[in-house]
Amino acid sequence: MRRFTLSLLAATLLASTASAGSIAITNAHIFTGAKKGEIASGTIVITNGKITAVGANVAVPNGANIIDAKGGVVTPGLYATGTDLGAMEIDQVSSTNDNATSSKTLSAAFDISYGVDPASMTIPVARKGGITRALVTPGAGSGRELLFSGQGAIISLADGQASLVVKPRAAMILELGESGAGRAGGGRGAAITALKADLEDVRWFASHRGSYNSGSSRDLRLSKPDLEALVPVVQGRMKLVISVHRASDILEVLKLAREFRLNIAIAGAEEAWMVAGDIAKARVPVLLNATTNLPGSFESRGATIDNAARLDAAGVTIAFLNGDGGHRAHESRYNAGNAVAHGLAYTTAIAALTSAPAAIFGDSAQVGTIERGKQADIVIWSGDPLEPLTVANTVLINGEQQPLTSRQDELMNRYKNLSAPLPPAYQN
Repeated sequence: MRRFTLSLLAATLLASTASAGSIAITNAHIFTGAKKGEIASGTIVITNGKITAVGANVAVPNGANIIDAKGGVVTPGLYATGTDLGAMEIDQVSSTNDNATSSKTLSAAFDISYGVDPASMTIPVARKGGITRALVTPGAGSGRELLFSGQGAIISLADGQASLVVKPRAAMILELGESGAGRAGGGRGAAITALKADLEDVRWFASHRGSYNSGSSRDLRLSKPDLEALVPVVQGRMKLVISVHRASDILEVLKLAREFRLNIAIAGAEEAWMVAGDIAKARVPVLLNATTNLPGSFESRGATIDNAARLDAAGVTIAFLNGDGGHRAHESRYNAGNAVAHGLAYTTAIAALTSAPAAIFGDSAQVGTIERGKQADIVIWSGDPLEPLTVANTVLINGEQQPLTSRQDELMNRYKNLSAPLPPAYQN
């Protein structure tokens, strides 16, 4: 009996300690991030940075810090995909641009994670827009003949971190279509032929490292760092994101993925709706810009603003690209709203901003949905998050409330009252 009493006392003390550090978001209209995940009025309980309960009839722990959502929409933190957040400060100032390389000997091995700046002024702006996680990807660079752009990294936008990177080398980035053809000599045939040769070389390298190191290797086009970086790609352990736009090019990419057993995602894909059945059958996800409606080149002549809705109807997993760089990453939710206006289900649009990118890039065990056991990356909105006038009232990352100010806010507050005394440097 004494043993039972002590056990009961210990359990009570543990529960009391957990409750004291808990957060409860109440009266919330919850979109969980699942494709059909909606709770009209519910509660989310967070303890030690993790979601411990969510539902319509969840009890609030004694002593919990209560955040009353007042019927407002609550979603998982948004996941920016294909952005240069933290890797580029000013596009036209090359010294602040760490998102690409122009090296003629380094391509696949370029690792963008080394250049991500936690003090970047773009991070607070994105966080104010409800973004808590991002896949930062390298650009193609210029003046190169090599096809691969390099390796993307997953970052957290939590304030006060020494490093934002939570998963380096999260995906390999490759551009084909017109861009790849230009680097390979001007024709799509040249790009595909060069790519196949590179992949065959990587396969050989992976199983003949001894011969390579002893100098008895066959001729290989790529450098050793590039070969090493591509080994997990040819082994299917790293997602290969292929930027391609034309329907015929998409079919060629699907064929290539089958031939080499690659784990791919397609990015851009303006004409993907034309071959949606083939993409769905291959179970390949598509990363797209929801507002692309007019052709920007001959390879996107079939662009249509209902691309997202058509792909989803065919059973393709979609996620939204951030098409305007890190400075405007927060606008991806507006683009999702346009997709909803043109036929995409609302909860699917939320999923495309949250759970879908997390799943595509192997991050879904941690984030992407509001469910028990997940990291508490959560946003409470002032209204519909897909409407431009809506703002994030509260942003939690790993259960910690984040500041919602940026350098722009600080400058506005500093200078909006011109009759106030100026800082000493501005005085005569």
